[in-house]
Amino acid sequence: MASVQQMKATLDDLYRTPEKAELIGERIVYFMATGRKPNRVAFRISRSLDDFASRAGVGEAFTDNMGFAVPIMPSGRESFSPDASYHQGPFPKDPMRFIEGAPTFAAEVRSDNDYGPAAEAEMAEKRADYFQAGTIVVWDVDTMADCIHVYRDSDPDHPVTFHRGQIAEAEPAVPGWRVPVDWIFA
Repeated sequence: MASVQQMKATLDDLYRTPEKAELIGERIVYFMATGRKPNRVAFRISRSLDDFASRAGVGEAFTDNMGFAVPIMPSGRESFSPDASYHQGPFPKDPMRFIEGAPTFAAEVRSDNDYGPAAEAEMAEKRADYFQAGTIVVWDVDTMADCIHVYRDSDPDHPVTFHRGQIAEAEPAVPGWRVPVDWIFA
């Protein structure tokens, strides 16, 4: 999943980090590169979100490695970098900087090492952080089972699962956006 750097770090350090990472507990937490399928799935989610945002004229979609800076949370987290995301704003005055605040919608796409009891606990903790920071909907995208577990801040313990043959959504975070699950996993 992730390796941890031992020195105290800040958001400024995170800006200078050349690989995908988040700031948690004053440490830069690095994330391993992903395989072909998880990367394609994350790309398709971002692509669909971007097409939707362009048509709707509301919000912006992002690929992985987009930084969202949040006030330090009880878990120690100070940033998120989802695999795909959507944000309605506000946006930073300097477009080269991280977005201040949580994404409106975040998708976490599972890779090989994102399965098992420890990974499940880590995913649940991150979802709780997303909701505490203000994210409305989080997708837990299961690339082995080809399904999407949709968690909402209004009922975070009871996800709705979309399987192949169904149309997934992220209401109310991305109103009106719909995407075929088959297309995401194609």
